[in-house]
Amino acid sequence: MRKSHVYLIALVAFLLCSCGTSQQVSYTPPQPKTVNLTLLKNARSNMFLAMNYGIRLSITDDRANTNILRKYDASATYMPQVNVAPEVRAFVDESMRLYMRTMGFSLNADAGTDYIMQVSITDFNVSYLSGTGWSGTVRMNVEVYDQNRNLVYPNVPVAGRANIVGLSNDWDLASVAINTAYNNALEDIDWDRIAFFLSSSHTSKKNDDSVLEMSVIRWYITSAPQGADVYWRVVSSTPEVKNTNQNFLGSTPYESTETLDIKGLNKNNLGNVQIEISCEKSGYVTQKKRFNLQQVIDQKEVSTKMNLVKEE
Repeated sequence: MRKSHVYLIALVAFLLCSCGTSQQVSYTPPQPKTVNLTLLKNARSNMFLAMNYGIRLSITDDRANTNILRKYDASATYMPQVNVAPEVRAFVDESMRLYMRTMGFSLNADAGTDYIMQVSITDFNVSYLSGTGWSGTVRMNVEVYDQNRNLVYPNVPVAGRANIVGLSNDWDLASVAINTAYNNALEDIDWDRIAFFLSSSHTSKKNDDSVLEMSVIRWYITSAPQGADVYWRVVSSTPEVKNTNQNFLGSTPYESTETLDIKGLNKNNLGNVQIEISCEKSGYVTQKKRFNLQQVIDQKEVSTKMNLVKEE
């Protein structure tokens, strides 16, 4: 057999062996990873009870990038495929409702009077960076409309972040990072301010509150001896009603029907506001009496007699 034939046969055998070997090697792509969403920490219970209005929640997903994994530098050749369970918008909707109910908000109480809380998700992602570990970021915009669909709480951004040191293949830590960031974003919402709009102290209850602010009261102040100057002022322990300086009414015996005209007065703070009456007369010690405004409103009068004591 010629040498050329031997070389040809050897080359064919080598190629056949090479093809057989290459067919045995197959590429298996990495399996998709999963980030599980859950509410790690609930709100403090019963913070906001007995509010005048309910509230309705509306969630929109306005993320420009809906991938849950934003950055991953643990591999220079591939970006892991990551699923999220449950879907982000559905999770935020369900978990935020639970969070708000725990605080005491009344959700979906009355379609005609409920306020509307609009929440827009603008960022919801987790990243892994070598030397840093897992980091979660959540951003949302919050606005609240009253029952007449007037914007009472303007578009306010809230944010939550969290960093967890760990391995790049530990996807449980990735879940902890994004869930912690979400809880921090919930705590960043000004729930006290939102509750203020739903409470009876809010000035949107114009009819009830204006009646209180402008209550008509009968004044009857007398003294012994008569001829004392009568003054009155507001003494308040609530920030919604301001203390006032003394206002001159007249001289005893003083009788009149007048409007109180106390700004910020409402059913919720009546018990924290008083009216102070003082009588002053030359040669006598000034006398003062205070009246709880709840009683004054109920009785529709301020009536008292001051027994003046001579100065020594």
